[in-house]
Amino acid sequence: MRFLRQSLTGLFLCSVAIAVLLYAGDLIKTALDEKAARADRPSQSRERVFAVNVITASPGTVRPVLTAFGDVKSRRTLEIRAALSGQVVELSENFVEGGQVAQGQLLALIDPANTQDALARIETDLRDAEAEQREAVAAVLLANDEVVAAREQVALRNRVLQRQSDLRARGVGTVAAVETAELAASVARQSVLAKRQGLAQAEARIDQAATRLARAQISRDEAKRRLADTRIVAGFDGMLSGVNLVEGGLVSLNERLAKLIDPAALEVAFRISTAQYARLLDDSGVLRQAPVKVTLNVFGTDLVSSGQLSRDSAAVGEGQTGRLIFAQINQPVGLKPGDFVTVEVTEPPLNYVIRLPSSALDAAGEVLILGEEDRLLARPAKLLRRQGDDILVRAPDLNGAEIVAERSPLLGAGIKVRPLRATDDKAPKAPDMVELTAERKAKLVAFVTANKRMPAAAKQRILGQLEKPKVPVQMVERIESRMGG
Repeated sequence: MRFLRQSLTGLFLCSVAIAVLLYAGDLIKTALDEKAARADRPSQSRERVFAVNVITASPGTVRPVLTAFGDVKSRRTLEIRAALSGQVVELSENFVEGGQVAQGQLLALIDPANTQDALARIETDLRDAEAEQREAVAAVLLANDEVVAAREQVALRNRVLQRQSDLRARGVGTVAAVETAELAASVARQSVLAKRQGLAQAEARIDQAATRLARAQISRDEAKRRLADTRIVAGFDGMLSGVNLVEGGLVSLNERLAKLIDPAALEVAFRISTAQYARLLDDSGVLRQAPVKVTLNVFGTDLVSSGQLSRDSAAVGEGQTGRLIFAQINQPVGLKPGDFVTVEVTEPPLNYVIRLPSSALDAAGEVLILGEEDRLLARPAKLLRRQGDDILVRAPDLNGAEIVAERSPLLGAGIKVRPLRATDDKAPKAPDMVELTAERKAKLVAFVTANKRMPAAAKQRILGQLEKPKVPVQMVERIESRMGG
C-alpha cells in the first residue's frame, strides 16, 4: 500500500508539472503572436497638449511712466560766513543744527567795539571836512568882494588919469602929475590880478574841500558797513545746517559758520538715458513740464510728493552719460536735501498700444496667439516701453486676439494648447494686516524710536500705526528686514 501511495503521488506531481509546462508554453505562444500582430500594425502616438494662460489683446491709450532714482537738493541755499574776524559776543538760541530762523533774524554778533571806534573817528573827520567846506565857501565870497573892490579902484584910478591928461592938454597940469596918475592906475590893475588869483585859489579850495568831504563820506559808509557786518542775520526763512560756532569763540575772515536751507524750495536731480530724454521733449525740442511723483521709502510708510520737470543740465559732464534732469517738488512732505528717492515721470500718452506681461514677448519680437483648433500662431509685435513686469507693444492685427501670457521653450507655432482664461474667481489674498505679540511690537517700537535718520513726521506715523491692534504686514516686514529680524 505504501508503494502504491507513493507511486500515485509521484504520478500526480508529474501530471501537475506537465500541465504547468503546457500552460507556460501557451502563454509564450500567445505573447509571440501578439507581438507579431503589433509589429504588423502602424504605430499611433498621442499628441501632447500644453495648458497655457491667455489674455485678450485690447488696444488703448496708455500714459507710460518713466522710473528713475535721484537725490533731493535745495534750490535756495545760503552759506553763512563771517565778514569780519573777532570774538562772538552774542549767539541766537536758534543758531543750532536744524534751527528754524526767519528772514532778518539776528543769528550771531561779533564784537563791534573796534568798528564802532573806527566809525566815530571817521565821523569826526567828516565833520572837519564839512567845516573846511564851509570855510572854503566863505573864502570865495570874500575873494569875490575883494575883486569887486579892486576893480572899482581901477576905475577910479583911470578917471584920475583921464582928468590929469585933460588938464595937461589944456596946459594947466604937469607931466609929473600925469605920470603919477598912470603909475597909480597900473598899480590898481596889478591889484585886480592879485585879487583874481586869490579868488581862483579860494575856488580851488572849495573843490578840495568837496573831495575831502566825499572821501570822508565814503569812509563813513564803509565803516557803517563793517559795523553792520558784525551782525550776522538770516537772509530768508529756512533751517540751519552744518553749524560750526559757539558763543565766545573767535572767528576768522570769511570763515564758514553754517548753511541756511529753504526747506520749502526743494528739487530732485536724476539721470536718465538719452533715449528716455528724447521722449520727454516736445515738438520744438524743449523739455516738457511733465508731472512727476517723488517717493521716499520709509519702512513701509512712503513719503510721496508731486512736482514737475523744470530743466535739464547744460552739459553731459566728464565721464557721464545720458542727461541730468531737475524736477521741482511742490510742497515736499518730510523730504530733506540728500534723500535718495524714486522719481516717476509721466510721459506723453501712447495710442493704440497693448499692455502685456513681459514674458509674452520673445527676443525676436514675436508673441504667440491662439489660432484655429487651439493651435498657436506667431505674430510680430513692436515693443514700445517696459513698465516694470509689463510691456507696451503695438500690433494693429492683434486686436481682440488671445495672446499667450507666459512663453516657454516648449511652446511654438503649431503647438496645440489648452487655453486657461482669466475668470472672476480670484485666489484669496494674504491678509494685509497682522496682529503682533507684545514682545515683537516692543522690539519694533524700540528700533523705530532709536533710528535717528528717519524724519520726525514719518517716525510719528509709524509709531502711531504700531500702537493699533493690527499693523500692516508690509511695514512690519520692511522694519524687520532692516533690524535683522
